[in-house]
Amino acid sequence: MTKYVIDAEVALALAARDAAIPQQHRLLAPTLLRSQVLAKLFADVQSGRLGRREADRRLDHLRALRIRLLGDRVLQRVAWQVAADLGWKDTYAAEYVALTKLQADALVTRDRSLAKAVRGLVAVATIDELLSRAPGTPAGGTSGRR
Repeated sequence: MTKYVIDAEVALALAARDAAIPQQHRLLAPTLLRSQVLAKLFADVQSGRLGRREADRRLDHLRALRIRLLGDRVLQRVAWQVAADLGWKDTYAAEYVALTKLQADALVTRDRSLAKAVRGLVAVATIDELLSRAPGTPAGGTSGRR
């Protein structure tokens, strides 16, 4: 079983394409994923980029993915340290990195600057690797083991 931490953009991309996660993979995310996804979908509806029904469908799809949401004291402490070490102005992305360090095999993000910044701290995987049925841990050009 491979455990992947997904960020909000990846979660939204999975919902947009009605992606099915292979049985051998598990999804994790910090609890802030809920608020980030909801805020992004709300903004898309308000701006007219997305209809309300489609936003609701995507939320339902995400709820069905069984993403394990975590946000305990240890995660917060590690996120704080990651943000401080990397010189970030907030801890939002650091929560995803911290969770990956603590409990997952790889972080799945579409944010290239984030992937580059955390190289050497955590492995980074692509959406295609997440959706792959191949067993084992992620490998590839953007992946870097912890």
